[in-house]
Amino acid sequence: MTRNIGILIFDGAEELDFVGPWEVFTMSNEMFALQGNERPDEVFLISPGGAPVTCAKGMRVEADYSFKTAPILDVLLIPGGNGTRALEKDEAMLDYLRAAAPACGWVTSVCTGSLVLAAAGLAKGKRITTHWAFVEELRKRPYGAEVLENARYVRDGNLVTAAGVSAGIDMALWLTGQLHGSAHARLTQRGMEYDPAPPYTAEV
Repeated sequence: MTRNIGILIFDGAEELDFVGPWEVFTMSNEMFALQGNERPDEVFLISPGGAPVTCAKGMRVEADYSFKTAPILDVLLIPGGNGTRALEKDEAMLDYLRAAAPACGWVTSVCTGSLVLAAAGLAKGKRITTHWAFVEELRKRPYGAEVLENARYVRDGNLVTAAGVSAGIDMALWLTGQLHGSAHARLTQRGMEYDPAPPYTAEV
């Protein structure tokens, strides 16, 4: 069975928020192919009107679908970035999320993408997380979500929210384990050579 994984993109999206999970999901497909199996997941990008977007750091990216042409999703991911502030009140985006989410096995976000999910009403009564610098701001929003800090990702039912930027890779690898089993997720992680050993600590 083919699974549709739709990643939303928009002007001002943080690049690694969606490129990281894209790499995980597509590397998972490649690991299946290397073993002589079919690639089980269709991974694609969706922008509001189907047009290219300019991301937070200037990368320009083309979408595969618009809101109107995108197929029914099994997994939905919305990244964060400065562009999410406008999306919080963008009814076209919020309506799309509300329409797409019920069919999804998993609804996910990275960084301040959780702000947009919350604005669409998808996080009410749920535990979520976001980038550390936005935790207090999100807690002030009247969306009825419990915002956790100091967590790489948080799962509440079929809603999975990741902290900032690189945390989306961890979340996507965990989700790959849920979709295809932990052994395949480990193989995907090895295929990516993802074994973080940063030269500096993140402490300030």
